[in-house]
Amino acid sequence: MEQKMNKTKLYLIRHGESQANERDVFLGHTDLDLTARGKLQAQTTANYLKNFAVDKIYSSDLLRAYHTAKATADLLQIPIIKDVGLREIYCGAWENQPFALLVEQYPNSYGLWMHDIDNAYPDDGESVVELQNRVIKTIEKIAKENIGKTVLIFSHATPIRCFVAHCQKMKMKDIPWASNASVTEIDYENQSFNLIAYSKDDFLGDIITVLPDNT
Repeated sequence: MEQKMNKTKLYLIRHGESQANERDVFLGHTDLDLTARGKLQAQTTANYLKNFAVDKIYSSDLLRAYHTAKATADLLQIPIIKDVGLREIYCGAWENQPFALLVEQYPNSYGLWMHDIDNAYPDDGESVVELQNRVIKTIEKIAKENIGKTVLIFSHATPIRCFVAHCQKMKMKDIPWASNASVTEIDYENQSFNLIAYSKDDFLGDIITVLPDNT
């Protein structure tokens, strides 16, 4: 019983389809909102999560994540705690640029992103290593502040992917991108994280969307 009480249940939810996803552009801190389909995904995920015994909801402050969180928060009547540590990677010169253009204009740095993402760094932006350290620090803090509770964390594709890599002691390049509005389940116990399920999205049915292959 004591072991169960000490376990923190974390659900990491990627935001619904954003205007950037729809346009196939690279988005870091540029603050674009959800598409109509993204809003439907957010509501569908909220309906999936509404029967969970949720204690806290945290979210990136960027609109696409916050409005995904809001659909669930409104159903559960739980306030959203914004945390900039949950933001997507800051991608500098790549911000809001089409993926196809990045391949042409930044063949070396974007090539590294495509083939060795763990060591990648967007031009004039935040490196993936810096992002991973930021996200680990943020989620560890949330987990330790909520021992024995169930917490929803709304974030973005790269933060979720790099955190799962940390949990699994794997390279990011060996882990696929999480789909929009998918749910990743992680347990925190005895100061360690255990991945239970990654990018669960079957409840979304025919509105599942994923990042393109050139991301």
